Amino acid sequence: MISNSQAKNPNCHFVNGNPIQEPFAAELQKAIFGLGCFWGAEKCFWEADGVFSTAVGFAGGNSPNPNYKQICTGATGHAEVVMVIYEPIVISYIKLLKIFWENHDPTQGNRQGNDIGTQYRSIIQTSGGEQYLIAKESLAIYQNELKKVGLGQITTEISPLDVFHYAEDYHQQYLAKNPNGYCGLRSTGISFDI
Repeated sequence: MISNSQAKNPNCHFVNGNPIQEPFAAELQKAIFGLGCFWGAEKCFWEADGVFSTAVGFAGGNSPNPNYKQICTGATGHAEVVMVIYEPIVISYIKLLKIFWENHDPTQGNRQGNDIGTQYRSIIQTSGGEQYLIAKESLAIYQNELKKVGLGQITTEISPLDVFHYAEDYHQQYLAKNPNGYCGLRSTGISFDI
């Protein structure tokens, strides 16, 4: 489910002009990823071939109508996430997971680099059982790769998507609107081989 209660943003992707809100064409699929600050995370996905649209928002918590200010307190339980709308005939879910794993450090718990708090945790929210199984399998594969180089345990949460709440308009495609804006994402440097 997608909550439009905070969706005061226009239904147009700043980079590619595609809609960022439902309804989407039936052949498109949805994936939800949280890998730290959603500004840089969103850019990682909108640049990929086969990604139709992206939007940033909040998921994984218990507040029914969260906003950014509330998220930053940690009281809502929500994480900053990116909704990725993609064409599965062009880019598979496992290729999206490759982008996810390779663009952050999933061993840091409630932080990514200098960004500290539950809203920055590593999280995958799945749309359907197949995504859930693929995500779990990918975690096991990547954990094995991280162990080989002495990195710690992956802390990524994997759970079914309950509700995606859109973030305020100024957060949408932030790094395209603000090319010199902050991005705290740091990779482990370990590739996820498909």
